[in-house]
Amino acid sequence: MNDIMLAPSLLSADFADLKSALSLVENNGGKVVHIDVMDGIFVPQISYGQPIVKSIRPLTKLPFDVHLMIEKPENHVESFAESGADWITFHHEACIHSHRLIQKIHSLGKKAGVSIVPSTPVSAITELLEYVDLVLVMTVNPGFGGQALIPSCVKKITELAEIRSKRNLDFKISVDGGVNSQTLGQVVEAGADIVVSGSSFFKGELCWEK
Repeated sequence: MNDIMLAPSLLSADFADLKSALSLVENNGGKVVHIDVMDGIFVPQISYGQPIVKSIRPLTKLPFDVHLMIEKPENHVESFAESGADWITFHHEACIHSHRLIQKIHSLGKKAGVSIVPSTPVSAITELLEYVDLVLVMTVNPGFGGQALIPSCVKKITELAEIRSKRNLDFKISVDGGVNSQTLGQVVEAGADIVVSGSSFFKGELCWEK
């Protein structure tokens, strides 16, 4: 499991003590901090924005993957880059000109990720795969923590891994939603490089050795 990156999601942390949450991430094998930004439109909930990202940036040297679960992400990537994001991941479903947005993220000196919800097939983003640094496969419908993994989504991980190998590409495959000690094996076996975990990580059920 040493070659699989654990990316704990702060969505399941104690918002009143994010400093301690980041220490927990560092001390339990986290390699990336996953930051879910939700606008109450693209997904039902509202989480946090640029001021929170900026305020916690000095608290850890781990990279921030800012997952924009918002409408019109192109209007916000610059401010999140300035706030301390290292990777900026947006939803293909929320953006008409995804390729242009990937270019913009790269022009800001950041890594670009594209995410798809359970109802979106891999075929919708095949034209983007040679340009992105990361593909985030949602294995639950985004917006709430603690949901059960949708088994049919796992095949998307395998499909992406096969395309990556066939086309000699180098993007990372990240998986977000319902990953716990019971489902971890199947997403890793399918080809995931990065595992996002919220509820299971902060409950102490899923962690890596440092």
